[in-house]
Amino acid sequence: MGNGPAPFLDIGKRARDLLTKDYSYDHKFSLAIPSSTGMGLTATGLKKDQIFFGDISTQYKSGNTTVDVKVDTYSNVSTKVTINEMLPSTKAAFSFNIPDHKSGKLELQYLHDHAAINSGIGLNPAPLLEVSAVIGDKTLGLGGEIAFDTASALFTKYNAGISFNKPDFSAALILTDKGKALKASYVHTVNPSTGTEVAAEMTHRFSTFENSFSIGSAHVIDPYTMVKTRFSDNGKVAMLCQREWRPRSLATFSAEYETKSINASPKFGLALALKP
Repeated sequence: MGNGPAPFLDIGKRARDLLTKDYSYDHKFSLAIPSSTGMGLTATGLKKDQIFFGDISTQYKSGNTTVDVKVDTYSNVSTKVTINEMLPSTKAAFSFNIPDHKSGKLELQYLHDHAAINSGIGLNPAPLLEVSAVIGDKTLGLGGEIAFDTASALFTKYNAGISFNKPDFSAALILTDKGKALKASYVHTVNPSTGTEVAAEMTHRFSTFENSFSIGSAHVIDPYTMVKTRFSDNGKVAMLCQREWRPRSLATFSAEYETKSINASPKFGLALALKP
């Protein structure tokens, strides 16, 4: 629902994306081939250190149903079937992995003008139950999430959060890690015409009284080029340059250097995403 609150996982997402999205210090290549028949194909390769990973995924759409299938280099097969508008404002998804026979999962999402509810249950004899809910609207949202492990009869997760969103800024406060840490984030659009944004995220741990933070920025140099920077309290400085060198095809260069370690070598990464 366009006027309703975002799901709980999206609280603080705008600042989180500016600080972390697309940063990668490996070598990645992906080729996406869309199709007018409703079936698309994507091939991805990743070189991490001296190890190469790869997968091929396909997506088929028919009416309200979407089927995603992915096969990786270790012969693992991941499948997800999503049905939109099974009931009004409701989405259902069923997923499983082969050969892991205990990986089956059923997820339900309900979006309303004043609520967003997500739930999931593992399809095995001792499932993990997950529920999250947010009430409010697209400007102000208040919610929480819990996870209950039926095998151990213990709550493995319980968090709460609040978000305030406007077109030019977004602020979020999340009580996370079972109430052991408080995370605050803020992102602000400085200049809409140039796409300049700044963001900050700070985490305080109650048990150790430790604080950590990251600050970053994003700037659109021209319609095809974006530059991002990030600095963290641990001394790590990172930058990213993303270029749309042809329509829907991106080249992303990332670099990171740890200023507090004189023996640390800079990290570099390159990602190519092609979409004919």
